[in-house]
Amino acid sequence: MSSGTALLTLTGDDSPGAVTDLLAAVAAFDEDVLDLGQVVVRGRLTVSLLLTCRSGSDALHDAAAGVARAHGLHLALTTDVDDVPTPQSGRASVVVIGAPLGTAALAAITSAIDAQGARVERVRRLVRTPLTGLELQVSGAEVTSLRRALALQASDHAVDVAVAPGGLDRRGRRLLVMDVDSTLIQDEVIELLARHAGVEAQVAAVTERAMRGELDFAESLHERVATLAGLPESVLADVRRDVRLTPGAATLVRTVKRLGFTVAVVSGGFIEIVGPLAAELGIDHAHANTLEIRDGHLTGRVTGQVVDRAEKARALRRFAHAAGLPLSRTVAVGDGANDLDMLAIAGLGIAFNAKPVVRAEAHASVSVPYLDAVLYLLGISRDEIDAAEKTPADSLDSPHA
Repeated sequence: MSSGTALLTLTGDDSPGAVTDLLAAVAAFDEDVLDLGQVVVRGRLTVSLLLTCRSGSDALHDAAAGVARAHGLHLALTTDVDDVPTPQSGRASVVVIGAPLGTAALAAITSAIDAQGARVERVRRLVRTPLTGLELQVSGAEVTSLRRALALQASDHAVDVAVAPGGLDRRGRRLLVMDVDSTLIQDEVIELLARHAGVEAQVAAVTERAMRGELDFAESLHERVATLAGLPESVLADVRRDVRLTPGAATLVRTVKRLGFTVAVVSGGFIEIVGPLAAELGIDHAHANTLEIRDGHLTGRVTGQVVDRAEKARALRRFAHAAGLPLSRTVAVGDGANDLDMLAIAGLGIAFNAKPVVRAEAHASVSVPYLDAVLYLLGISRDEIDAAEKTPADSLDSPHA
């Protein structure tokens, strides 16, 4: 009687019950299961079963061959395969998103993982249309080093890549903090207000320079708000109605709330718009600038602490403390230079359709116009999202159902 291991691999068109029948066929030999993997890709099945081989490989082969014939599958048997244990440290999750995701891009990503001395243990599809998103479970990785290496490949091949610690660090409750203008919503609120004042082009030019980091945010804010002096307070209600959610925004919030996340928004915009929007979406915390209003009109000034890049980071820290979460359990999403501080201190800082300076410094980026793509970077698949929704995703929340 021989000893060692035997790896039985079945491949072919998907055949329900193949795994059950394979296990039943070899059960008579009283071998121990060392590993089992199954994947179906577009109707093609691969099953790999690693067993002890005390009964002899010929006996195992004959038993498995009968199953293969019955299911129209191809059988391969390899003996004395090392049962390599998965390392208990150095786990990482690598999410790759492309629209499309080319083979050259994926080859560059896996090559960079290999060059780091790590290896891909499992691959799982997160989304198939109109994006392609894959999650690679990697062992033997140092997250910070791997993140830097893959960021270069992501830039070269125009794909989005996120690297996060694996294992238990990938699971559990988190804090999600989002910017509002051009992130949670498609608009810049101050530009909507400026439209009513007839100074939209002037304000938009200043906003663009501030988001690129060319102007001090507080100074630019005061300059832009000054142009709104004299607008009636009733304009705020009009602007609230005009605000357009970013596609996928409501789906993102609903999904993470189901997972027990705390959700917050921090904005260089105005609480008069941000507050009601946050309440409507069920967001836990909202922090933004406050417009000064006297006698029913905007004065052209703000009151209190200006919510600039430093204040956004402080707010993230406050929200994390209130939720009882370490910074490593936080996710921040933003698009402009005034988001850089909070993206830097978050456990995962995501640049959403961001300016080049923000993409270069963030931990990960999303370059598609769907905010719920952030869920893929957290390892949540499209199928899981849709299963959680009571009704099919609608055109507002997720146009890529």
